[in-house]
Amino acid sequence: VQLQASGGGLVQAGGSLRLSCTASGDIYIINNMGWYRQAPGKQREFVAAIGRDGGRTYYAISVKGRFTISRDNAENTVYLQMDSLKPEDTAVYFCAAGLRIDSGYYYTQRAAYDAWGQGTLVTVSS
Repeated sequence: VQLQASGGGLVQAGGSLRLSCTASGDIYIINNMGWYRQAPGKQREFVAAIGRDGGRTYYAISVKGRFTISRDNAENTVYLQMDSLKPEDTAVYFCAAGLRIDSGYYYTQRAAYDAWGQGTLVTVSS
């Protein structure tokens, strides 16, 4: 499975961006999908996750109420709608896919993901 993320850019505080991540390859084995981010000098952190059918979503406390994750299985794409952006949201955003029906890990944990995209930079100016 290969993942291609796009949609990053420069935006002012309070603005919005929508990230997209399209999967290719053995897409039928994709279970959960998620977004992580890594700010300069910091560790990669969980942002949002979604289950296979899109019915279950999970968010980091820092983005809950501002970000929305969704997926279109027909298009093999997961989205991250980011509203009310803050300077502290500045980071490289990575999409990820879990390829196991039951990995034994919560979707908020990195170990639940087997494939990663290349990252897209989001910069929020104050």
